[in-house]
Amino acid sequence: MPRKFDLLLFDAFSNHCLANIVEPLRAANMAAREPLYEWRFLTLDGATVASSSGMEVRPHGSLTQGRGDVLAVMPSYGYQTLDRQTTTRALQHAKPRYKTLAGFDTGSWLLARAGFLDGYRATIHWEVLSRFEETFPNVDAVRQRYVIDRDRVTCSGAMAAFDLVMHFIGQLPDPLIAVEVAQLFMTDHSARAYTLAPSPGGRLVDRTLRLMQENLETPFPIAELARRMKVTQKQLELRMRAELKETPQAVYCRLRLNLARQLVVESDQSVAEIAGRCGYENASAMARAFKTQFGASPRQMRQSGSV
Repeated sequence: MPRKFDLLLFDAFSNHCLANIVEPLRAANMAAREPLYEWRFLTLDGATVASSSGMEVRPHGSLTQGRGDVLAVMPSYGYQTLDRQTTTRALQHAKPRYKTLAGFDTGSWLLARAGFLDGYRATIHWEVLSRFEETFPNVDAVRQRYVIDRDRVTCSGAMAAFDLVMHFIGQLPDPLIAVEVAQLFMTDHSARAYTLAPSPGGRLVDRTLRLMQENLETPFPIAELARRMKVTQKQLELRMRAELKETPQAVYCRLRLNLARQLVVESDQSVAEIAGRCGYENASAMARAFKTQFGASPRQMRQSGSV
């Protein structure tokens, strides 16, 4: 079953924050080729809202119609004007319909006002953290990018929202999905940072992934990767299996095929040209691997326009 997110938007919400939540979820669905996540946009009354930059969003419904795994409360500017009884009551009535409550940017303020953060560790946008601590003494306020405390999640801002969602994706049974999503967004952060705590093995895998990603067109033999990492091939294979549940060969192949998929959908290059860009000696070999990985040939995927 997909994990269902309801995103509660208010006028002057941050569309940067919204995109940093939804786009990684979309990319994870694409990488998995199945709907791991679903999301809906809600407002208190079901009316259209506009972001701080003027982007209008017509919601799927009102908060009274919401139900799911996560309710993400997303005000940004003007949160103090939302700090009123009508907002508090609406959140209190919605709470039983969700497993987890999340506050993004200044959403923690509204959750705290409703009493949902008493006895929890939480964060908020750092510009209002001192005021937050003074106003809600029963909340253990901390200066962190995001905090996950039992069934409460709080996040300090738009960039931290991306890290938080990547953390969620990193908890999936297939850790390579986080690697693929990080690769898609070309993040400077190691994809492994979103899956496991730092470890010597994790650092080795990080460095190997970087080397693989830098050499997709002319892939190294696994023995050469190991030599450059200053470990034996056996050690590299053991680390890869422990951290990513795959062999180095399988990981390298998946990264190359991800590039192939991107080129199939977003370029007009021939299958032969794409094969060369992704380190395959001939188009037929790439096409066979592509269909095995994605369930469709390059031509079929290009014709459908799907990913």
